[in-house]
Amino acid sequence: MSKRVKTITVNDKKIGPGRPVYIIAEAGVNHNGDLALAEKMIKVAADCGADAIKFQAYKSELLASPGAPLAQYQKKTVKSSRTQRTMLKSFELAPDDFKRLQKKCQDSHIEFLASPFDLESLQMLLDLGVSAVKIASPELTDTPLLEAVAKSRVPALVSTGAATLPEIKSALAVLQSGKLSDIALFHCVSSYPAPYEFANLRAIVTMRDAFLLPVGYSDHSPGLHIAVAAVGMGALLLEKHFTLDRTLPGPDQALSINPSELHSFVTAVRQVEKALGSGVKEPQEIELNVRESARKSIVAVRAVKKGEKFTRDMLTTKRPATGLAPDMLRKVVGRRAKCDIPADAIITKDMI
Repeated sequence: MSKRVKTITVNDKKIGPGRPVYIIAEAGVNHNGDLALAEKMIKVAADCGADAIKFQAYKSELLASPGAPLAQYQKKTVKSSRTQRTMLKSFELAPDDFKRLQKKCQDSHIEFLASPFDLESLQMLLDLGVSAVKIASPELTDTPLLEAVAKSRVPALVSTGAATLPEIKSALAVLQSGKLSDIALFHCVSSYPAPYEFANLRAIVTMRDAFLLPVGYSDHSPGLHIAVAAVGMGALLLEKHFTLDRTLPGPDQALSINPSELHSFVTAVRQVEKALGSGVKEPQEIELNVRESARKSIVAVRAVKKGEKFTRDMLTTKRPATGLAPDMLRKVVGRRAKCDIPADAIITKDMI
């Protein structure tokens, strides 16, 4: 990974090359407007080892016009609403609810994050003193919201589902116009769920090289393995929807992972990030014993008398690698033995 990629800070956590992957448990609206359920989700996410839990902050009447239709996937999962506004209203949390959730996060030692979808909700989060805001993919082109985030100078974690590189560049220009320096991007596929063949994980590298910012992956694909694979592609942040129960009503429950899966997800990510290593190709300490026992040395096929000249048919190669390496065969042929060498003896430098 390029050393030029910026490292940012969210509260006391560094996010960047060589740092642990920043894992966000996406609660979204999976609390169904139930504050007690939302608080329970915080405890579960913290217990599973996530760095942060993220909610959605909005006022329904400021986010959607009265007749805004449901998305196709929402029509399949939300039977009680016919418009976005009525659906959103059923999941909406009040400002005091967010204050309570933030306190629960502090007590549970997990970062409180939220995606603001309107200017009033952004200001509410800023008044709470949030350490960062998450910009959801649909808001990437909401210039007034981006301008307000830029003025706040609060770190911005920006999703880019359904976006082009020029659109991302334009959004960054707005955010950076206010001297906002701590920005991270998320590659994302705005489909719920997102089929594996559309994950396009190589876009993580494309975005990293284009913008020299930390790039993560906000995953909507089924299961855990695509998001875990994103770590191998260089993702420095991960976001994954989770729920306490996939059978609960709501638009995102079915595509979310449950608590046991969230625990497995965090464990797998931590294992993979360790496995990435330094990138230097050289023998590692744990390989040295196998290297010596499994590689070969030059060995005498028959007994060789002192002063006798080595010929190719007098030599072979066998384990272990405690003598001259096989690539020295040509240099040994034509030389003379310094001592008597018994058959099947490993040839060492002091014998020739």
